[in-house]
Amino acid sequence: MKRAAVYLVITLVAVFVLWLVSCKSETKENTGTEKAEELPNIIYVLADDLGYGDLQAFNPNGKILTPHLDQLASEGMMFTDAHTSSAVCTPTRYGILTGRYNWRSPLKSGVLTGTSEALIPNNRATVASLLKKKGYTTAYIGKWHLGWNWARKDSLKGLGPGWNDTDYDNIDFTASVSNSPNDLGFDYAYGHSGSLDMAPYVYVENEQVTAQPDRVTVDTSKYGWWRKGPTGADFHHDDVTPNFFRKTFKYIRQQAKKEQPFFLYLPLPSPHTPVLPTKEWQGKSGMNPYADFMMMIDDYMGQLAKAIREAGIEENTLVVFTSDNGCSPQADFELLAKYGHNPGYVYRGHKADIYEGGHRVPFIVKWPGVIKPGTVSDATICTTDFFATCSDIININLTNNGGEDSFSMYPLFKDPNTTEYKRDFTVHHSINGSFAIRKGRWKLIFCSGSGGWSYPKPNTGDVEGLPDYQLYDIISDPSEKNNVIEKYPEVVNELESLMAAAVKNGRTTPGTQQENDAPMNGKAWKQIEIFNE
Repeated sequence: MKRAAVYLVITLVAVFVLWLVSCKSETKENTGTEKAEELPNIIYVLADDLGYGDLQAFNPNGKILTPHLDQLASEGMMFTDAHTSSAVCTPTRYGILTGRYNWRSPLKSGVLTGTSEALIPNNRATVASLLKKKGYTTAYIGKWHLGWNWARKDSLKGLGPGWNDTDYDNIDFTASVSNSPNDLGFDYAYGHSGSLDMAPYVYVENEQVTAQPDRVTVDTSKYGWWRKGPTGADFHHDDVTPNFFRKTFKYIRQQAKKEQPFFLYLPLPSPHTPVLPTKEWQGKSGMNPYADFMMMIDDYMGQLAKAIREAGIEENTLVVFTSDNGCSPQADFELLAKYGHNPGYVYRGHKADIYEGGHRVPFIVKWPGVIKPGTVSDATICTTDFFATCSDIININLTNNGGEDSFSMYPLFKDPNTTEYKRDFTVHHSINGSFAIRKGRWKLIFCSGSGGWSYPKPNTGDVEGLPDYQLYDIISDPSEKNNVIEKYPEVVNELESLMAAAVKNGRTTPGTQQENDAPMNGKAWKQIEIFNE
């Protein structure tokens, strides 16, 4: 009997131990599930041609009312020294999605058009394909401007370059497009191919044109102009921005009901030309249509915040708002100045330029529970950093050939004074392929003029007699008025070497050397021999 009792006790102890192990195992599994559920929804809103000084949160002297974006900034973190990888549309979009400088791609200057083929190859990782690895549902709604391959009526003939009204004659709008956003990790894709002033004017949803062109449209007005081209039956220029927001609100409501986290990339076509404030907003600013348009966008951002809140996902949603480059001169800087408004704030130049006004942009991030409301960061960040930031958030290591120029901002979200943010220098790029490099207070420009559209313009008499390079102390001279190239040869030598290494190594992050997709254009940095090798 005693032996039987001993066996019974041993058995009971063993069962109890097994039960404890089972509980611990289940706890670990549940913790893992809870962590997965804690992954944030991510919404990235990219305005088009919106200047640093167009938001009152960034420009205390701004005259355009932006209460909703100002509130977003007060509820999250403002980055005061944020930069796009390029001063124009297409290249910046490339950098955001790939975490790679745009000039490593075959596009060395300028932008794509509505007929251009895909710039990002299907085998290159994007933010969308990266997040899908962690179970995210992904969507793009808006202006693509990275090219896709239209079907052709005659496969032996090409398409025009996209600037003339006859360049679209060979497009087969009844067939599927290929090399599309769906091939780059987006489960859902809806938008138009180029800028809103570039034909063809049709919506493409998951590789299918939503409505066949039934007319040809054109606008030649000062602010609302667009090029002549075929226009879909459901495509109305003044409703494109509202339409994208309506689609966005619907998507958020749908995804909020699901267990999977979602990523939404919302690249707006506005306030880029055509400048088309709806009737409700026309004249509201008391300045001009551009200012009206800005107020309309701000209001829609308020509606977006409300949609997120009403869907019950505000606490676990990371929202980013920024612009693809500086403000375009189409906004009419001279007229706005009469009202005391400067879209570039104190910064020189505008869209297309290598000067700060070309690539310094407002950048706001809101993430309740992670980012302390009302936080300001003066760290120099770049839009290419979004890729590594997402990788860090979801805890997936980057590969050697992914996010080559991307540094995680996640540490900054938690502490704006952290030393864990690893970007040491940043490369800037203008519309004509001119370069600049920024490290700390110093910015070295590898050309004589603006590299873009403002004075002194490249390839004109404006640059005659000017030094080949420009060096500015951005801290003491943010308006880039005093070229000190002759005073600091040691700074020039250091920045030249960094730029040479950035090109040669195919990356600016740690890792094995990578290849650029196409040979570099030596004219952009003619004085540095290594660039021409």
